[in-house]
Amino acid sequence: MKNLITAVATAFVLYAPVAVSAMDHSAMNHSEHSMEDKNLSAHEETIDGVKAVFNVRTMADAMQAMGMSMPKGMKETHHISVFFVDLKSGKKIADGAVMVKVQNPDESYNTKELVAMQGHFGSDFELSKKGKYGVMCKFQLKDGKTRQAKFWYTVK
Repeated sequence: MKNLITAVATAFVLYAPVAVSAMDHSAMNHSEHSMEDKNLSAHEETIDGVKAVFNVRTMADAMQAMGMSMPKGMKETHHISVFFVDLKSGKKIADGAVMVKVQNPDESYNTKELVAMQGHFGSDFELSKKGKYGVMCKFQLKDGKTRQAKFWYTVK
């Protein structure tokens, strides 16, 4: 698995070092919110037989949905998540390595590995400036294929 993550990270050319998420998501109660909520969907795309559904939430909304309050001093402002569905079987794909690179409005980058969390992958990012953010995702799922998706997200 470590080699798989390294391979995906290398594909990003590592503009920025891969950072570990500032929060320990394993302690959170994810049962109170669904990453499949269509109202949260920022982007949907089908790539080589796999549907990728991306969600972007403010950290305040994400924490509130889990019955938690925002930790003091947290710089991350948004939670980006994605879940994958195999189009042939209709089943969710929960195994794989997922990297996201966010291009900020000032053209700087932030790259992170998304952590597997109960059927989806997610991590927290700092999207604190108003403007357009480029979200680029490379992922390798259990079939071994490397896929990518890109979209723009605007913070108002």
